[in-house]
Amino acid sequence: MKRLVAVLGWAMPVLAQYAGPAILSRGDAPSAMSAGAQISFRPFVDVSGIYDTGLAGVSVNAQGALANSASAGIEVAGGISGSHSWRHTQIGLDYRGDIRHYDKTTYYDSTDQSMLLSIKHQFTRHILLNLRESAGIYSLGTGLLGLSPTVPFDPSQSFIPTTDFFDNRTIYGTSQVDLIIQKTARLSFDLGGAGFLNRRRSAGLFGATGADAHGDVQYRLSRRITIGGNYTYTHFNFTGIFGSTDLHGGIATFAMQLTRRLEFTGYGGFMRVETKFLQDVPVDPAVAAIIGITEGTEVSYSVRYIPNLSARLSESFARGVLYIAGGHTVTPGNGLFLTSSMTNISAGYTYTGLRQWSFNAQAAYNNGESIGNVVGNYKDITGGMTVSRRITRAVHALGAFTVRKYESGSFNLYNRTVYDARVGIGFAPGDVPLRIW
Repeated sequence: MKRLVAVLGWAMPVLAQYAGPAILSRGDAPSAMSAGAQISFRPFVDVSGIYDTGLAGVSVNAQGALANSASAGIEVAGGISGSHSWRHTQIGLDYRGDIRHYDKTTYYDSTDQSMLLSIKHQFTRHILLNLRESAGIYSLGTGLLGLSPTVPFDPSQSFIPTTDFFDNRTIYGTSQVDLIIQKTARLSFDLGGAGFLNRRRSAGLFGATGADAHGDVQYRLSRRITIGGNYTYTHFNFTGIFGSTDLHGGIATFAMQLTRRLEFTGYGGFMRVETKFLQDVPVDPAVAAIIGITEGTEVSYSVRYIPNLSARLSESFARGVLYIAGGHTVTPGNGLFLTSSMTNISAGYTYTGLRQWSFNAQAAYNNGESIGNVVGNYKDITGGMTVSRRITRAVHALGAFTVRKYESGSFNLYNRTVYDARVGIGFAPGDVPLRIW
């Protein structure tokens, strides 16, 4: 009997031998999603009529107000998604790209590209290498980072910009690598690092470059509960301005599998935030009277302690996932406001039916307090819905609507609401509705 159990254990895929509740601080997607069945790689292409408002580059109109245009147009999009597992390796991919042309405001014609890629490789029964790549180009971001069934990580735990204000080309990329040492079935260690960059086309906005190093220890108290601790050091600086931020953070982690499909995972702790920026300061009136200069420049230096919190409750289904998440952390800002203390809440539901329908609904709330180049509050609230219905085996009708509201109590011109609507036809092989996550 013991020999039979040993043979069966050896025959199982090595990647599945230490399954447990997802650990959010390691960027894990819900465990029921990660351990689910393979999803065939499936390409798609769609053509849609669109109508967008809030088209605003980094410029002002003839009246000196912020540009704010609206226009109908056409969009052609395509991509591929899927996942595959071998005995020692697992790959997940979610890629989408599009080209937009506007009827009235061709200046805002643009292309968006986004990619999530995950590669896991088990070198031995106790050593796993986990690679995560996030990259993209966009002009008008929606700020919605949902869970993708084909990629076993949570993109909200990557350095992806989500609060950009202008219709301005942004290029971003994040590379994350983790070496996980499974000492025993209960005890594991993680040593990892990340590098990221954000670049914006306008010279009036600032880019960011950063790196991260972290380590943790996790211990499974039972089949359903894992606890641990994590230390992280992050540094990022900016293009076009003298400024940098150093973060040292320690957190305690907790994960619990409430049922087979329902789980909670999160962490909590504090970060030591050290910032350096150039700031303009008024010159003493007596000095100003002599030299004729009313402002000078000084290096602003500050150290503060900010809570570092994040949590996610998720339930996975055979054909979808429902989740709600929230947290408080420090981000590089959005190119207009730099280093920021950010509170975020998000929720989503994705469903892909076996016969006719696919459905995706997401909402997000971000509330930032800039502590870098300027001091002030800014926030946005975003909601979106996409629906797909199969017409024939390869043809699908689809529709989408997104609304985003920008608010600031510190800067009145930051307040505005942006709408985005799409109706079109999609083409994809297979016997299930078009994937729209």
